Amino acid sequence: MEQAAARARLEVAVSSNPTPHSLPATSRPGPRPPFREAEGVVVRVDRATALLESPRQAGAVRATWGGALLSAVAADPEAAPCTGDVVTWRSWGDGRVTVESVRPRRTLLTRGDVAGTSHRQLLAANVDVVAVVEGLLPDPDARRIARLLTLAWSSGAEPVVLLTKADLVPDVAQLAAELAIGAGCPVLPVSAITGDGVEGVRALLDGGRVMALLGASGVGKSSLVNALAGDDVMQVNSLRADGKGRHTTVTRELHRVAGGAVIDSPGLRSVGLADATGLDLTFADVLHWASGCRFSDCSHGREPGCAVQAAVDAGDLDEGRVEAWRQLVEEGRRQEIRRDARLLAERRRQRRIQSRAMRRLGTPRP
Repeated sequence: MEQAAARARLEVAVSSNPTPHSLPATSRPGPRPPFREAEGVVVRVDRATALLESPRQAGAVRATWGGALLSAVAADPEAAPCTGDVVTWRSWGDGRVTVESVRPRRTLLTRGDVAGTSHRQLLAANVDVVAVVEGLLPDPDARRIARLLTLAWSSGAEPVVLLTKADLVPDVAQLAAELAIGAGCPVLPVSAITGDGVEGVRALLDGGRVMALLGASGVGKSSLVNALAGDDVMQVNSLRADGKGRHTTVTRELHRVAGGAVIDSPGLRSVGLADATGLDLTFADVLHWASGCRFSDCSHGREPGCAVQAAVDAGDLDEGRVEAWRQLVEEGRRQEIRRDARLLAERRRQRRIQSRAMRRLGTPRP
């Protein structure tokens, strides 16, 4: 009898103090997800992994591609993260960290694929300034500057030309003035050794802005990053006997310096255009004269009434610059044709997949 009475009292106590399992469905806490999600900025990309920085994480974190991102990249290679991207990442209970998606990009710096295909190579994302870096020793290459400026204008960011090694040559101001003709953007001489011009470059980073450095190997990009940081954050090598720099940087990486950020990148040996976008701004001086040609389809050769050729003959326009413009226009058009053909082929492939799926389901084709 006593045992039966005790059992009855226990049942009454349980019924008056329900366990979590007996709570109404609306008041039960839901199951905790097996991951923690946050946003971060891509500092560096190494194959299918990325180094991220995030305000919710102390120090940088290494992440691999998540399943959703792998599927997106398989459909479109440009969906892959690049340096400067803002991404959504997850930290899983087993210690894995994965990048799940890439946020929409404000700006995107690209170049044509080095293999000559229709795909673009992503260089940097979400940059505010693209600095075309060219050394004053040996003699700067005006055609290379024009080609790199075309990439800078195409990115949607603000372009600027930085002329490094200003301490090694005389008449720096005259050289800068000559190269500024037709550039359509600021041209700033700078010396990482003496510090001349560094403050002007540092001002480009005010307000937390991000600047990408674009240039050939050995022009002094890494030395400039060190000068901006006020510390040796990048390895640098001495000049060769002919005055050229040595290849140092091997990966694109974001560095927090001077209240903003700089993306240093390996030297570009070949700079293919992804399309013809940006040429109108890079060669605004040539187009100014071209607008005065008698015929709208003038090829600017020896047609009657060609204002471009007249400007060249009069010494108002450099013939080499006109030739560089012709070459880049043709290259940009070829790349656009390749890209359009690839997109058309991809649309046809998707329609074939859709048609096969409809036939399997017995649905009439649209």
